[in-house]
Amino acid sequence: QQATAQAPGLLDRALDPAAQPLNEEEMARLALGLRTRLQNDAGNVEGWLMLGRIGMVLGNAGTATGAYANAYRLDPENRGAALGYAEALTRSSDPEDNRRGG
Repeated sequence: QQATAQAPGLLDRALDPAAQPLNEEEMARLALGLRTRLQNDAGNVEGWLMLGRIGMVLGNAGTATGAYANAYRLDPENRGAALGYAEALTRSSDPEDNRRGG
């Protein structure tokens, strides 16, 4: 619950170019908070895209791939979702993901 409560403030900081960048621990808390919020708002394409970006930054291929897959499934015309999903698949250590992403 604490990560969920902190997520809006961390997200504001992450999106503000003038703010102090988030450290790795804060990024992980933001990812947890976003993931928790998305359980109740699974149709939020922008939320899934943000979680995908955070997963990429943290080097968490599973989080990134899953989040981008959800965003792409919800809005296949969204270029950010399509490109993010393809990038996550090609960076995966799973050869099957690589094949699907390439």
